[in-house]
Amino acid sequence: MVADALIYHPVVSHYNKFVATTVGREKTLRTIQYFSRFLAWYLYRTNHPQSTVNLFENIKKNFGNVRRCLRLGKFVEHFKAAAIAADSKSLDPVLKYLAVGRQLGYAFYMTFDAMAYVDVVGIRKFEGAARLQREAYRAWVAGLLCNVAAGVYTLWKVQAEAKKQGESQDAEKAVEQKKLQKERAATQLQLISDLCDLTVPSSMLGIVDFDDGIVGLAGTTSSLIGLTAQWAKTA
Repeated sequence: MVADALIYHPVVSHYNKFVATTVGREKTLRTIQYFSRFLAWYLYRTNHPQSTVNLFENIKKNFGNVRRCLRLGKFVEHFKAAAIAADSKSLDPVLKYLAVGRQLGYAFYMTFDAMAYVDVVGIRKFEGAARLQREAYRAWVAGLLCNVAAGVYTLWKVQAEAKKQGESQDAEKAVEQKKLQKERAATQLQLISDLCDLTVPSSMLGIVDFDDGIVGLAGTTSSLIGLTAQWAKTA
């Protein structure tokens, strides 16, 4: 009876739906990867045995390579999304061009990352792999900056619309205000995620000097945001 209650529990069904998605598995692996990065940094700084540090370094490296494999071919999705955004007639012009920039940034990031994959996992080493990886990080930064700009612009628009409506007891306006509040919360959460993600490529490119502790925590935070969102989608 207890086993049946566990097997048929709604959470188990939800979990099965979640792990059945590539995004769900990728976000889970990403969370573990970046938290392992933080733990490796922390354990090294606190003079733990090198064998313990190596354990989390290996988890970080291996999970990162698995995620690279899961991303192979995903650049096509982003190129298509960029074309759809460019053809959109309903999007705000500013958000439209930022969406195109974001999708192209992600598309080129995944294209260069896929090209460097064979070198990273040791299938075939070649001299241009390091350069491809740097270009991938630059493209990722460009995509993230477009998304950050879109988030800031959206928050400005939502704030302006909220002030325009003001406090009202009208039922229709009250519903609209709730929609604006929900949009603001979602945009703020995405903005936090993007800013956290920016620490990863910017530190790899030497734009800022973040250590693995900061990058690991920032990556874990953005991963948990994405994981939570995907969990909600599969409910």
